Parts: sequence; structure tokens; C-alpha cells
Amino acid sequence: MQFSQDDFDRLMLSEHSRKTCEAHYAKNPLDAENLIKWAGALLELSQFQSVSDSRIMLDDCISKLEEALVINPTKHEALWCLGNAHTSHGFMNPDLDEARPYFKKASEYFQRAAELEPGNELYLKSIEVTAKAPELHSEIHKQGMAQQALGGGPATSSSGKSSKAKKSSDFKYDIAGWVILALGIFIWVGAKSNMPPPPPPR
Repeated sequence: MQFSQDDFDRLMLSEHSRKTCEAHYAKNPLDAENLIKWAGALLELSQFQSVSDSRIMLDDCISKLEEALVINPTKHEALWCLGNAHTSHGFMNPDLDEARPYFKKASEYFQRAAELEPGNELYLKSIEVTAKAPELHSEIHKQGMAQQALGGGPATSSSGKSSKAKKSSDFKYDIAGWVILALGIFIWVGAKSNMPPPPPPR
């Protein structure tokens, strides 16, 4: 997989964030915010991994988010990130029957997040998109199989292989793009809410 400069920058930033959160966790394992940030970094990093490594990172991400919810069950951000992690897990499964439970869990987490933060448009949109996930999953994997059938066989040219790899990579980046956009908004809102108020005018 080839990375653009933006991809490389995101990878480096996420890896730095993961290491920082890991170090902070060693000092304060009861910081729910840190666990959510750590999980967000893992979710981001999972987009740059092979499918098997990505699944391992997603499982670790889910574990961190569940730990954050044990510390503070009202963390709607953790619920929303859990929904994203389960959605990503679902799309990695080529079998729709195996993917459905992930989509169902994702929908439940998005719903719980929306209940804790009513009116949050991102959460409401996530519920809406997850309802369409099985249909999207079928379409995406159907296209992948059609591409394999058209370009399959040992006599496939290298350009055919690179085209198939590029389309597969493009799909992964499409899904990753939605997850990353949502995480970016989440991190931006979190950073903005942690800033002290401006000094009063003189």
C-alpha cells in the first residue's frame, strides 16, 4: 500500500498519540478521556494495517473504550467510537452474516450515544448510515467479487493486479475517511472544550 504525504502525516500523528496515551495510562489508568483518545488513535492506525492486524487493533480499541465506560458510563464519545470500531469490524468481514452482529452492535452504541447527547447530528447521522451498512456491505463485497472474477486467474497482468489492489485500497480509504472525519471532529470538539475561557476584556 502506498501512502500519500497526508496519509504518512496521519500515521505519524496517530502513532505519537497512541504512545503518549499509553505513557499517560501507566501514570493514571482511571483517566477515561485518555482511554478514549488512545482508542481513537488505535482506530485511526487500524486503517493502515493488514486486515488481520487491523482486527487486532480494533479489538484493542474496543477494549480501551469499554474500560473508559466502566470508569465513566456517561461518556457518549466512547459509545460513538465503539460504534465506529464495530462498523469497521463489520466491513472487514466478507460474510454478511458474520458482519451483521457488528453492525447491530454499532447501531446500539450510536443510539446510546445519541440518547446521552440528544440533538448531536453526528450521532444521528451515524445511526442513519449504520442502518444502511448491510446493504452497503453486500454491494461493496459483490463488487469486489466481480472484480476478482473479471481479473482473476494466474495470467492476470500486473496492471490488473495493481488496479484491483488500488480499488480495494480505495474502498478501505472510503470507509476510513468517514471514520477519520468523525474522529477529527470528535478530537477538535474535545480539544476546544478543554481550552480555558478567554480573558475578560479590559
